[in-house]
Amino acid sequence: MFTGIVEAVGTLAAITPKGEDISVTVDCESLDMADVKLGDSIATNGVCLTVIEFNDHSYTADLSLETLNKTGFADYSVGDKVNLEKAMLPTTRFGGHIVSGHVDGVGEIVERNIVGRSIEFWVSMPQEISKYVAEKGSVTVDGISLTVNALRKNAFKLTIVPHTSAETTIDDFQVGRKVNLEVDVLARYMERLLTSREAAEPESRITMEFLQQNGFA
Repeated sequence: MFTGIVEAVGTLAAITPKGEDISVTVDCESLDMADVKLGDSIATNGVCLTVIEFNDHSYTADLSLETLNKTGFADYSVGDKVNLEKAMLPTTRFGGHIVSGHVDGVGEIVERNIVGRSIEFWVSMPQEISKYVAEKGSVTVDGISLTVNALRKNAFKLTIVPHTSAETTIDDFQVGRKVNLEVDVLARYMERLLTSREAAEPESRITMEFLQQNGFA
């Protein structure tokens, strides 16, 4: 579990094919690795990856074909910058929102505008996840917890303040860039709760025909 508050920016140092899968090595000198253990999770551009090797300044993780197909990693190259966040602890300050590190879809930067000291982005999203994105709600973009400021058909607007630009990769976002998107997990659970309740309700046998036959209509 993560919060979407980026702890450091790393660099892809190696991408190694392993059949249909790959492994990646991330240089992360600005990330505190003192408490990292084998098997720990590190969100890498919003993708929850399991550490299989590490040292004081880097870690390696495997990515399955499923992860490559569902995230932007298929388009990444050595030297690309990535947002990093270690899994949260019970004592972690909860500064963002609940993030699972399971990408729901890949979006694209379709507009970038400078507004005062901030940057405004419009980000397209797959139609199937648009119902989970709400104005003033939360969304995770490449591992960054952000607030949706406006909506239009299959796209949402972000307003990025200077601090967020300085502490993440978002200052490098240009029109055409693909980004990993994760919707607020609470929206998915709410949908599941409502649809499960509807499915559990027995179908009424009271019809207009029944009412007419029994003198009620």
